Amino acid sequence: MSVKAGAAAGLLGACVIAAGTALVVRGAAPESASGESATAPSTPADAASAFLALLDGPAREKAHYALDDDERFNWHFVPRRRNGLPLGEMTLEQRTAAHALLRATTSSQGYLKANAVIELERILGILEGRPERRDPEGYYVAVFGTPSPTNPWAWRFEGHHLSLNFSSPANRLTVTGPAFIGANPARVASGPKAGWRPLGKEEDLARALLASLSREQRAVAVVATEAPRDIITGTDREARLDSFDGLAASEMSDDQRQMLFRLLAEYVGNMAPDAAHAWTTRIREDIPPSEIHFAWAGPTEPGQGHYYRIYSPAFLVEYDNTQNDANHVHSVWRDLENDFGGDALARHYEGGGHPR
Repeated sequence: MSVKAGAAAGLLGACVIAAGTALVVRGAAPESASGESATAPSTPADAASAFLALLDGPAREKAHYALDDDERFNWHFVPRRRNGLPLGEMTLEQRTAAHALLRATTSSQGYLKANAVIELERILGILEGRPERRDPEGYYVAVFGTPSPTNPWAWRFEGHHLSLNFSSPANRLTVTGPAFIGANPARVASGPKAGWRPLGKEEDLARALLASLSREQRAVAVVATEAPRDIITGTDREARLDSFDGLAASEMSDDQRQMLFRLLAEYVGNMAPDAAHAWTTRIREDIPPSEIHFAWAGPTEPGQGHYYRIYSPAFLVEYDNTQNDANHVHSVWRDLENDFGGDALARHYEGGGHPR
């Protein structure tokens, strides 16, 4: 990596540190039964153990799986019935513990965005006139394996437009992926939250980068005149695309690379600080700019269906806003080597480990 490219990549670290969002949503963690906010557990494993300890037999049966259960890969982002324990079936104490687990494995930005998705579900039910179909309590927790700081385990928080999958290989930081966050409506048109855009930065930062490109650069970056209907990789267990098309970061100016890294920081910044720092370091030190590509599909004017992705051998970001007159966002972060825990958990399976 060149000195200039390295300096530009270093901006990603500053962006992650500064990442945040000023959302106010109703989905924030409830208080404990005593009326006081629960003390946050010290580690994700502690938070997961505390959650499981509160579950009785039937609830625990719904929420707890063996680590090697295929349910771990049964992820989706559409409205459907899911496996796991839904918020709507939890006691106040259990729900508080579930929120504590989510806070322990995301940043403040990521936690607020997750709660924003839940609040949008309530708003969507009102807008559609069928609140029974849009359930803000239909978000499910599933824990896989025995939470431990030294042995592999995983957990998932999932419902409509939200699928956050966390894996903790032995002696490693908890890693995130797949991490899907959607928003419908992308912009709330009326009511008390009119103008609210929980995923607005994901669009605005990408548009700013696109607008900065020269005619020659844009000819390379724009790979199709029509945006796909949805994210291309869908819910594939392993996310892969055929080629690295689009404009390489090495073909951008220093300022444009900084804009690209600001956009990446919006996704990396959803992770817990340790995981975000690990990704920032990896992107800065291990991935050359020639291997990071930005691609856009669809019209470039606001208000029309559009799609973009940022693709490298190590990670993939996809963003699509085409449905409901381009007011319905789907976005996803994929770790192309360590989604669902990657090789570390694969080696665990091969060794015959299947802790409950």
